[in-house]
Amino acid sequence: MIDCKDRLKDLGVVVVIPTYNNHATLLGVIDEVACYSNDIIVVNDGSTDGTADILATKQGITLISYAKNRGKGHALKVGLRRAAQLGYRYAITIDSDGQHYPDDIPLFIDQIEKTPDALIVGARNLTADNMPGKNTFANKFSNFWFKVETGKTMQDTQSGYRLYPLKKIAGMRFVTPRYEFELEIIVRCAWKRIPVINIPIKVFYPSEEERVSHFRPLRDFTRISILNTFLVIIALLYYYPVSFFRALTKENIRQFIRDHITHSKESNLRITLSVGLGIFFGIVPLWGWQMISAGLTAHLLRLNKVIAVAVSNISIPPMIPFILYGSLAMGGLALDKPTLLPLSSISIESISGCMYQYIVGSVILAVVASVVLGTITFVMLNFFRRNPL
Repeated sequence: MIDCKDRLKDLGVVVVIPTYNNHATLLGVIDEVACYSNDIIVVNDGSTDGTADILATKQGITLISYAKNRGKGHALKVGLRRAAQLGYRYAITIDSDGQHYPDDIPLFIDQIEKTPDALIVGARNLTADNMPGKNTFANKFSNFWFKVETGKTMQDTQSGYRLYPLKKIAGMRFVTPRYEFELEIIVRCAWKRIPVINIPIKVFYPSEEERVSHFRPLRDFTRISILNTFLVIIALLYYYPVSFFRALTKENIRQFIRDHITHSKESNLRITLSVGLGIFFGIVPLWGWQMISAGLTAHLLRLNKVIAVAVSNISIPPMIPFILYGSLAMGGLALDKPTLLPLSSISIESISGCMYQYIVGSVILAVVASVVLGTITFVMLNFFRRNPL
């Protein structure tokens, strides 16, 4: 234990314990944590039970307390901010309801020594005795959306037993105040390319009659669902396109061509169809859903999903003005309308008509572009590759 305290001190680690009306378990959690760390911050999130009296008896801890309950997310943000102000490099957060085992703290230290400045999330055993069924469902639900939003797979995205890299998250502003904060922060850390890692931890769930939970299923699940909606939109419109653009290095392009074209075992025709499919979905007005649509359709048609998804990024910012103008021009030809309306004739009706013209034109442009560029691709493949059909 002394060794663990020294390791935490050397690494600059503090333990943050947010608490709200957990007077029955709080003292035991603090005392057990104190066996592993001399640096403890407790955030009393407006508790109305005997929490204040318990904390008044404790020496050697940094106490943050305020009268009104603001939610777990707010308590965590306050605790992490204080930890950073005190000069710590990392903060381990542990719930005060007794479900986490402080003797797992060395596991976080072992991992952070291997992967400095990572965000480490304790992965609970979801088959443990007394694990509430709603927790298992909620975690699987959260894991699914985390993968949609980041492209990364995690075993447990909801555990509150974590190690945060304070310097890496410094300056980040978060909008969520309650339980959903723990989802927001790991998604945004993943977007910032901060490694987000699961490590296995123990978990204890008391019987239902002894369990104290401040999670309100309807209210909190609604908050989490709203957050996921916004995160998915941001991921589709910003994170994935930017990540794709950043990945366009010479080496990555060479590797892509080598793996999926020159050294691919697929026929020239199937590669061509994959390219054409990607171009089609990259142009049609499925704002934010082009890559997912291209990937799913390629999967159903048994085409190359990687090529289809990659090519669907034809709608990256430098190409958008050309795609918009081309769509309006194609729509104008099809509907016998001018490509652009003069400013003097703009009205609500004309804007509606312009949108219709754009949608019709974008579908036509998508078909034409996929056929033309697909044909060029097929000719080039036959010239350079000469694979059988």
